[in-house]
Amino acid sequence: MEMKRILGIDTGDARVGVAISDELGMLAHPLETIVTAKTKTHERIAELVADRSIEKVVVGMPRNMDGSFGPAAEKATAFIAALREKISCPVIAWDERLTTVSAQRALREAGRKAKNQRSVIDQAAAQVILQSWLDAAAFARET
Repeated sequence: MEMKRILGIDTGDARVGVAISDELGMLAHPLETIVTAKTKTHERIAELVADRSIEKVVVGMPRNMDGSFGPAAEKATAFIAALREKISCPVIAWDERLTTVSAQRALREAGRKAKNQRSVIDQAAAQVILQSWLDAAAFARET
């Protein structure tokens, strides 16, 4: 059962991390980091959606630890609204609590030094967001 690929997005003020699923929709892989000052982020994501036959886009939704929404969530909501105007596939908001912490830990365990992480931390956070969504989707299919 081949699926179209799914993109995972970790939004940020300076950089946006992008991850992509495999064709089976089982594993998330880092794809790229978009530097927001140099690139029109929504247009770049629209290019990726078109070029890679993307079925869905999963965007990390920052929440406070108590589950409430703060200023970062407002920015993510605006990002999602703007993205929905640029692409025709579904855009899904996904709880991203602790993804950056998880990504930093994974990079540290893989031997990446902190100063070398900046270029890949956003991709790794996007990978964690996407993988958690893929795992939840697989679990939902099984139950």
